[in-house]
Amino acid sequence: MITRNTIDKIFQTARVEEVIGDFVNLKKSGSNYKGLSPFSQEKSPSFMVSPAKQIWKDFSSGKGGSVVSFLMEHEQFTYPEALRWLAKRYNIEVEEDRERSDEQIAEAKERENQFTLTEFANKWLQAQLWETEEGKQIGYSYFKERGFTKETMEKFHLGYSPKEWSAFTQYALDKGYTFEALQSVGLTVGNKDRPVDRFRERVIFPIQSFSGRTLGFGGRILGNNKKTAKYLNSPENEIYHKSKILYGIFQAKQAILREDECILVEGYTDVISLHQAGVENVVSSSGTALTPEQIRLVKRLTNNLTLVYDGDAAGIKASFRGIDLILEQELNVRVVVLAEGEDPDSFARAHKEEEIQEYFKTRATDFIRFKVGILKEDAGDDPVRNSNMIQSVVDSIALIPNLIQRELYIRDASSILGIGEEVLFRQLQIKLAEKDKEVKRKARPAEESPLKIATTPKDEIQVNQFALIEEDMIQLMIRYGEVEIELPINESENEFYTSTVAGEILSQLEEDGISFTTPHYQEMYAEIKKELIENENQSLSDHFVRHENEDLSKLASGMIFDKYQLSDWGKHGVPVPSADSNLGKRVQEMVLNYKRNVLLQMIKNQHNKTQQPELDLEERAEVLKEIMRLTQIKNSLDKLLNRAV
Repeated sequence: MITRNTIDKIFQTARVEEVIGDFVNLKKSGSNYKGLSPFSQEKSPSFMVSPAKQIWKDFSSGKGGSVVSFLMEHEQFTYPEALRWLAKRYNIEVEEDRERSDEQIAEAKERENQFTLTEFANKWLQAQLWETEEGKQIGYSYFKERGFTKETMEKFHLGYSPKEWSAFTQYALDKGYTFEALQSVGLTVGNKDRPVDRFRERVIFPIQSFSGRTLGFGGRILGNNKKTAKYLNSPENEIYHKSKILYGIFQAKQAILREDECILVEGYTDVISLHQAGVENVVSSSGTALTPEQIRLVKRLTNNLTLVYDGDAAGIKASFRGIDLILEQELNVRVVVLAEGEDPDSFARAHKEEEIQEYFKTRATDFIRFKVGILKEDAGDDPVRNSNMIQSVVDSIALIPNLIQRELYIRDASSILGIGEEVLFRQLQIKLAEKDKEVKRKARPAEESPLKIATTPKDEIQVNQFALIEEDMIQLMIRYGEVEIELPINESENEFYTSTVAGEILSQLEEDGISFTTPHYQEMYAEIKKELIENENQSLSDHFVRHENEDLSKLASGMIFDKYQLSDWGKHGVPVPSADSNLGKRVQEMVLNYKRNVLLQMIKNQHNKTQQPELDLEERAEVLKEIMRLTQIKNSLDKLLNRAV
């Protein structure tokens, strides 16, 4: 784990306006910066960055947070990945806690060394393409023939490995890399005496991770040597796992987020040609069967996956297994089949972006229609084959975890197959029972559990009232938690005591044993209490904006960042009250209002007790006595709040 000191140093050094400026065109707007949201298709800028508060807020999508949360949202990094990215950008050494064993530390170091080596190789292979005569004549010419522009080649870091047996290996050895290191990432084969470059005489397709790090390479031979594989990939190693990678995911992720759809094709050139044509939300499984890990990678960005196949019947039938895996992950899957003789690469080169998009949109088929269409050709009029086809469709639907989706698909299948819904539902139930009898048995007691009593509209208003005041109190504590306020000791005497905003709210609520009712505000309240005890001088706004929990960070940023900035109005002669004026009074009124709502709820609960038929006279008298006591306290609060009693 990254140490607290390192995390603090990263947050203190990284500038939110600099980092976001790498991804968004920002323009000065008063004391802040403004730009078009990278998370929506807005035409008027509502994306705000505050250098003073070191936060950002996107008012079109509701997202917001710290520099770390921006990278997590925009680049789909995990919290540690975002921190490491910033550490690298600002040349900050990352210290690790000693919670890890020496073996784990050694493994992490080995992985980092491999990343360094593959990146080193990537730069060398690109240089061979652009800076050597052989690279220009052979590698560049090949890519040019495929229709790739210079910009596209650079975007995908395409390269070339020369004919010489060990050109790269010798260069890397001269730069201090060991033969064992080169072998470990699959860049060199053979032995120390006669090393050979794995990818010699091939054009190179670097394979990048979700965050853009070079994991390995794919190489295509250019001659007609039938004894050598046309495509060659890096072997499995510490950083390269083919089943967990999608080619082009780094270049496509922003477009996938924007379009809320991912298009899956087969090969490297399919991805590049479609991307160059303007269809950028495209990735490839690199010719391998789709895996659960690859599907989960897509699911980080969207729940909509479109598979594009050429007209090869054998390949299409082989896709059924992949579709079943997609359904298990609760993704919406559609299929586009190109005309015979076409593949995504040739199709993209022959059509404009609008034509490709229109074709995909109009030809995309629901997985049931796709599966039935393929299987029906084989089944013909054979009743046994038709029965097997129907069972195969039901088997696929049974894989879908979502009950509502299953029902909708069954209805759709009934219409397509001309089979009654009841028959298909019966078959589905049989399949589900076969698949998971244990889960079904355990689910029965849950069905017998008593239902929650529904709240009345009045109750809901009361609950909403609690949530509103809780939000206001959390906002005050986050924005002004450390600010000192003066409060009267009592109303009659002109004596005051000093407290902080957060300290006063906490002590007032704790004194009466009151806790929050709304789950996410409960979580924030508990954390504020913990922070005040453990880190008295810690800024609560910094703590939450920098929080590892993205939801808490976003919530806190929204509370800190005012949508409408009033601070500049004073320049135009419009008097603007200070945001922290009368803080003491605001804290008092807010706490008293909250206590009043708690009392109203307690009085209501006591009134409900009087309606219980089993209550005897003595018990009823005790309840009425309690109602009177609570009402007197409420009336006292009303006086303090200047309410009519």
